[in-house]
Amino acid sequence: MDLPEFAPGPGARVELTVTDADTAQALGSGDVPVLGTPRVLALAETATVLTTARQVPAGLTTVGVRAEVEHHAPTPVGRLVTAQATLVKVDGRRLFFDVEVRAGETVVAEVRVERALVDRQRFIEKALG
Repeated sequence: MDLPEFAPGPGARVELTVTDADTAQALGSGDVPVLGTPRVLALAETATVLTTARQVPAGLTTVGVRAEVEHHAPTPVGRLVTAQATLVKVDGRRLFFDVEVRAGETVVAEVRVERALVDRQRFIEKALG
């Protein structure tokens, strides 16, 4: 597999207005009506995918292999949150990202995500087994 040339620095930003479906109550990760940690992680991963999407050649994709979430502050329904991902390290097929999730000036969460570059078809075939 020929790997594209990735270098630290690029980033991408995604936004989400928190809805009832995004809450810990709805996601089963708690019993409070605020942005749930699983949704924070999904938002962070979306930002990481977008960071490198234009550089990934046809036939390849990235998959999440590790994530670490520090969820600092509650975010109520109706509030806008943004996730800003930055590619911070490249090690062969492994891509490492830092993601900051904010609601206005408040840092809601910090997420570190590791993704691996894989052959898309081979990955799907292996999954289907």
